[in-house]
Amino acid sequence: MSEFKHLDELFQKFVDDGLPGCSCVIAKKGEILYENYFGYSDIENKVPLTENNLFRQASLTKIAMYTTAMMLYEQGKFLMTDPIYEYFPEWKNTMKTITLPNGKVEVVPVEHPITVKNIMNMTCGLPYQMIMGNIPVAHPTSRAMARAMKDLQDSGHYTLREQIKAISTVPIAFEPGTRWLYGFASELTAGLLEVIGGKAAELVIKENLFDALGMDDSANFLNDRITEDRLVKGYYLVRGKKLGDEGALEISPPDREASMVGKLGEVSGFQRVITNSKDYTKLMQMLANGGVYNGERIMGRKTIDLMRTNTISDKLIKEDFSNTYLAGYGYGYGVRTLMDKYVGHHNGSLGQFGWTGGSGTWAEADPSEGTSIVYMHNVQPNHEEYHHIRMRDVAYGCLE
Repeated sequence: MSEFKHLDELFQKFVDDGLPGCSCVIAKKGEILYENYFGYSDIENKVPLTENNLFRQASLTKIAMYTTAMMLYEQGKFLMTDPIYEYFPEWKNTMKTITLPNGKVEVVPVEHPITVKNIMNMTCGLPYQMIMGNIPVAHPTSRAMARAMKDLQDSGHYTLREQIKAISTVPIAFEPGTRWLYGFASELTAGLLEVIGGKAAELVIKENLFDALGMDDSANFLNDRITEDRLVKGYYLVRGKKLGDEGALEISPPDREASMVGKLGEVSGFQRVITNSKDYTKLMQMLANGGVYNGERIMGRKTIDLMRTNTISDKLIKEDFSNTYLAGYGYGYGVRTLMDKYVGHHNGSLGQFGWTGGSGTWAEADPSEGTSIVYMHNVQPNHEEYHHIRMRDVAYGCLE
C-alpha cells in the first residue's frame, strides 16, 4: 500500500526536477486526510508556496461552472432539450459545414438547433480560438472562429454577450450532437448562466456556489480578498527545453497566460476561477458526498449522478475523446467520468469524475467513497500526463 510519505516524495521530485511548486489536498467525508505544499510561488525570488497562495484554474473552472448550471437545472430554470436560441436569439439560424464526396466544403443550415445539452456536453461543434480537438487549423470552422475572435480582440474590450453574438456567425463543424469537440461550448454555458441569473456569469457562480460553500478564497475575479499578490507566478516552458534545464521557465506574458486576471468586468469575455487546493476541496467534497457540505445540502445527489453520467457514445469516445491521458473516461456534463478502470490503468473507483486545467490543475470526486483529490501547479505546457497520472496513482493508493 502507498503511504502519504510516498506522495510527499513524489511532489518533492516534481520540484527537484524543475516544477516551480505544487500543492495537493485529499479529503474524505469532510475530513482532510492530506494537505501539503512544495516549492515556490515565485521561483526567482525563492518565495515558498503556502496555503495562502492562489492558482489560476483555466479549464478547471468548468467543474464550478457546470456545477452551478446543474444547480439551476434542478431548480427548473432550463431543460436540456431547450434550443439555445431561446436564450441567444441570434443563434436561431445556425449554419454548419459539410464536405461533399468530391471534397468540396459547403455551408448549409443545421438539421436540428443546438440545444442546452449540446453546450453542456461539448457536442455543439465549436472549438476554442486556439484550436483544440480533431478539426484542423485549415477547417472552415477554425478559420471563421479565428476571424471572429480577431475582430473582437482588435476592437478592444468585449463582453461575454458580445463574444457570443460574434461567434453566432461561425458555421459549426458538424451537426449538433454528432461529434464531441472541446471548446466554445463553455462560453455558451457561461452565457446561459448570465441570461438565467440576470447578472454576470461570474457573479452567478459566486452567489450560487462559492458563497453557499464558504469558498472565500475562490472567485472568477480579483477583489479585496482575492488579490494579485497572492497568485503564484504563472510560467511557461521555453520551446525546446525541459523542466530543470537552465532558463527553461519564463514568466507567462499575457498572450501565453491560460487565465487572464482582473476585477469583475476588466477581462474580456468570461473570466476563469482563481482559487487554491484547500478551497476547491470544499466544492469537490460537496460533489463527493451527495451534494452535502458541513451538514448543509447544496444540491441534489441525483443531480450529481446525472452530471457524472457519460453522455457520449462508444464511437465518439473512440474518435473524439480517446488518448492516453483520458483513457477509461467518458464525458458527462462538463466533467470526465471514469467508465473503465482497466483501460485507464486507474486505481480509483468507477463513476468518479472531474477535470483538468491547462496550467496544471486537476481535481476528481469519488461519490462511492466520499473522497476528493485536488492538485495544482501553474506551468504551460503543464506536462499533465507525467504529473497528474503519477499523482493520481499514488494518491488513490494511499486511501483505505
